[in-house]
Amino acid sequence: MFTLDPAKPLSLANPGRAQHVLVVEDEDLIREMLTLALEEEGYAVETVADGRSALNLLCNADANSGRSFDLVILDLMLPQVNGLDLCRLLRRQGNAIPILILSARGSETDRVLGLEVGADDYLTKPFSTRELIARCRAVLRRQGLNHLPQPMVLQHRDIVLYVQECRVVVRQQEVNLSPKEFRLLELFMTYPRRVWSRENLLDRIWGADFIGDSKTVDVHIRWLREKLEIDPSRPEYIITVRGFGYRFG
Repeated sequence: MFTLDPAKPLSLANPGRAQHVLVVEDEDLIREMLTLALEEEGYAVETVADGRSALNLLCNADANSGRSFDLVILDLMLPQVNGLDLCRLLRRQGNAIPILILSARGSETDRVLGLEVGADDYLTKPFSTRELIARCRAVLRRQGLNHLPQPMVLQHRDIVLYVQECRVVVRQQEVNLSPKEFRLLELFMTYPRRVWSRENLLDRIWGADFIGDSKTVDVHIRWLREKLEIDPSRPEYIITVRGFGYRFG
């Protein structure tokens, strides 16, 4: 049922140890299943069955003692302190640990509420372990990128992107980009010549909860080219790599 990934993931905060996941789930069977799936992928797993125990553990986590966590997998229907309240309390305390919510509540309202109180992702039960692992990796990857030092200005030939000002100048003329266009261009310019698949771009820019298809990426690429390229039909900056996706430069 599960497969072992020989390349065990390492913590981005501490490359010398496996990433440490706290599973907060009151159903024994699901808790055991999550533990098995995560451990077979190389994660170190600790579990609790109620919200109060999870809150105490996270508030007292100490990186030096080895009890710090890289990710929380959080059920919503918990005894003592429910998942939404736990998430809300952690964020109010300034705890930025990534949180992946698991819930049988799958309506749009429930998902939006979970994300608004501070969760990084929301996965509806029932779910496959394959999707769970993929979501964990995506959340941890985004968290790792958030900790990388960000340059103030990105420049490639005659395109200049001012990161903190959310401003782009092309051939000495300022251009107006939508938030998604700006984030796409920022990602491209941060990793020049790297090839991004449409799925990669959807995950990084739109997030795992995006409901739609890869044509959304193509549309935004076309809009970007119209604003950046001298001749959008013969792009010099955003290049199509057939069968793979797009690269910049």
